[in-house]
Amino acid sequence: MRAITVTRREDGNETRIGHLPDPSPAAGQIRIRMVGAAVNAADLRIIDDPGQGPLGLGLDVAGIVDLAAPDVGDLVVGTPVAALTFPFAAHAVAGTAAEYVIVPAADAAPVPEGIDLLDAATVPLNSLTADQLLAHLGPPRGRSLLVTGAAGGLGGYAVALAALAGWKVTGLARASDAAFLTRAGAAETITSLADAADFDAVLDAALLGAAAMRTVRHHGHYEGVVPGLEPQPERGITVMSGVVAPDGRRLRDLLALTANGTLEARRAGTTSLENAAPAFQSLRDGGQRGRWVLTP
Repeated sequence: MRAITVTRREDGNETRIGHLPDPSPAAGQIRIRMVGAAVNAADLRIIDDPGQGPLGLGLDVAGIVDLAAPDVGDLVVGTPVAALTFPFAAHAVAGTAAEYVIVPAADAAPVPEGIDLLDAATVPLNSLTADQLLAHLGPPRGRSLLVTGAAGGLGGYAVALAALAGWKVTGLARASDAAFLTRAGAAETITSLADAADFDAVLDAALLGAAAMRTVRHHGHYEGVVPGLEPQPERGITVMSGVVAPDGRRLRDLLALTANGTLEARRAGTTSLENAAPAFQSLRDGGQRGRWVLTP
């Protein structure tokens, strides 16, 4: 199979199309024939990591089950599915930017009718991350939440899921993103932290750190998105961050919310594995709305 791999070099990492043996699923696993694989910021961290050894790219996948272990339940051959997985996981042969992807069946979810598989590929990582970060903050009980980077891939899901749960959500984004954030459920859109103060919590998708935490009331909550980059606690504020975990059962719910329009799948563009470089560059340049999706 063809797959994008990152090879470590002394003069800088090299990203290229590699040819790997077609993988086969072990017990409890399925093989997905990739239809779409989203490009995310995590891919840039893998590309830029000075570590050793080759590694695949891609964490999101949508496609068709084409092989399944005998002990797999309802995700039979021919089922359209989406999943979050990691290139460095023990079961991984490569990342999701590959013709075939092996995942534990428990990490995958069927894609309901009404969602294009290329759109479904944009859902798993960011929706599950937003969902799990919001869970850290506890019940909303009418509390106020600021989401920075609110129109980005993670921020957009955080706004929608928080509003659905009952938070009073303010989104920090460009003025041109106000219509999207209103559709997502934001009560207000602001364009500067100078306009923000006294929130019960902040989910800092834009990695603004201490500047975002200054908008939180005493004894409130700051939720970061990259462990180790959180600001130092102050004023009794609880500072947290988390690492997303695959969850096929919850992904079923999130895909259902996408199918009924509660969550909005946003695709910035589509390109092939061989022509992936512009998609990665677009992500580096910043400001894109939605996710580029790679196809076989």
